[in-house]
Amino acid sequence: MPKATARHILVESEEKCLDLKKQLDSGADFGVLAQEHSKCPSGRSGGDLGEFRQGQMVPEFDKVVFSGELNKVHGPIKTQFGYHLLEITSRSD
Repeated sequence: MPKATARHILVESEEKCLDLKKQLDSGADFGVLAQEHSKCPSGRSGGDLGEFRQGQMVPEFDKVVFSGELNKVHGPIKTQFGYHLLEITSRSD
């Protein structure tokens, strides 16, 4: 079963998500923004979610993690938890 590692930033609004993405596109540090803004406990570790298998995350998140380009910021991705910016750091079959 495929596995991946990723980090993310979870915020309450699409507007906030888009603002953070602009900051990242301008060179801001993903880990620092995750620590400052993410509602997820993973924010304390720069948004790092560690390694997980396909099917362990909500479907909207899983779809991007297992098909999106590596080392690129994806999002906003809307889930039941809010809006995510997601960076896939590795993936294996």
